[in-house]
Amino acid sequence: MAQRRFHYDQAFEIYLRQQAIPYVAVDEAKRALAPRKLCSGDGPSPGAEVSSLKSFDFVVYGQSGVNLLVDVKGRKHTGPGNRGLQNWVTRDDVESLRMWEGIFGAGFMAVFAFLYWCDAAPPASLFMDYFESSKRWYAVLAVRLSDYQAAMRHRSERWQTVSLPAAEFARLAVPLKDLL
Repeated sequence: MAQRRFHYDQAFEIYLRQQAIPYVAVDEAKRALAPRKLCSGDGPSPGAEVSSLKSFDFVVYGQSGVNLLVDVKGRKHTGPGNRGLQNWVTRDDVESLRMWEGIFGAGFMAVFAFLYWCDAAPPASLFMDYFESSKRWYAVLAVRLSDYQAAMRHRSERWQTVSLPAAEFARLAVPLKDLL
């Protein structure tokens, strides 16, 4: 297992192992550099500008030929219903993940995996995919980056965050296994 700072990332890696889903953990120690031309889909160019890219967390390999570039977003589930399902991300998260999807190309799909830490076993009516790790309960929901981008709304100018309205999140979020 890779060295992970946050319990959410550690729990997600345990989830992948428990489900026997093949993956590679991405080293999060440094931000990657990538040419802007390559990131925008224009292809490599001599003297291309270089951009700093925020790392994602895992490359997850699917059986159907689609592989996932997963950015794990840990959140605390605070309520009995989906009103407690925070789904905010930063604009940098969105842009960097979009660039990574372009770099990896065909056969790779960028997704946000929202990992909710729950005080007790989550209700099956709200979460179809949940597990226990280190005496904590977690639930997993995933949203394709393309879907997230199409429905995201401005959340905070100060923190440069965006989110999905609760109804859109409920419509777009699926168990991670459904994307594999």
